Amino acid sequence: MQQIFNFIIRNSNRLLFLLLLGISLALTIQSHSFHKSRVISSANFLSGGVYEKINHVNEYLNLRTENDELVLENARLKSLLFNKEDTTKAPLPDSIKGVKPADIIVSKVIHNSYNTHENYITLNSGANDGIKPDMGVINSLGIIGVIDNTSPRYSTVISILNMKSHINAKLKKSNHFGSLTWNGKSTGVVQLEDVPRLASIRKGDTIVTGGQSVIFPEGINIGTVDKIYIKTGTSYYVIDVKLFNDMTNLGHVYIIKSKDRDELINLEKKEKDE
Repeated sequence: MQQIFNFIIRNSNRLLFLLLLGISLALTIQSHSFHKSRVISSANFLSGGVYEKINHVNEYLNLRTENDELVLENARLKSLLFNKEDTTKAPLPDSIKGVKPADIIVSKVIHNSYNTHENYITLNSGANDGIKPDMGVINSLGIIGVIDNTSPRYSTVISILNMKSHINAKLKKSNHFGSLTWNGKSTGVVQLEDVPRLASIRKGDTIVTGGQSVIFPEGINIGTVDKIYIKTGTSYYVIDVKLFNDMTNLGHVYIIKSKDRDELINLEKKEKDE
């Protein structure tokens, strides 16, 4: 305490000067509007800067809380997104020869293999949607494969890129039939076998499904003739067919119901038994 008194006594002249200076400045500011506005402006600038720095510090300290809130919000939005009904369903094709719109089921590919010798496709529709084994699967560009197995909500498809696949097909410009297979090499090319050498074939001719199939209606697009070979030791052609479909990039598909399939199979079975 004694040191404080000693400091005041030693600096009494300076302290008196500062006190009088402060009083004079206060009187000047109060009596002159210009000086008053400048002081207020400077004070606002100073306080604003201080408040901004304080706010930055508070924001930094609150980052963890805000991040937690963002995580919860993202989880909520993703939950809504994943559980939202798909509103981008593909429209039904305008017409498929011999098939009514009611006999077409729209589905979506959720898994597609194409890099093995026996490739399968998984759809997000199943028995609950009326899908059964041996139904044909197509899209707007051509055939995809044949339903193999179903569960209540899903189904698997034997892709045309499967060496076990055999589908009746023909030249669009004639009635020369063959069996559509795959040799396991290119994902963009399948083979049409057992086409008679009497058939007139040129590169670029269109290949479609044949009328002898109980799975696919006649005339569904498949691809175009790319190369023509003669099967060794036979009088038949083997044709490389360049697919209209990119089998590595599939989206929505159509499953075709065949009401006549059971009747045709039973009739053929009866004929064989006789």
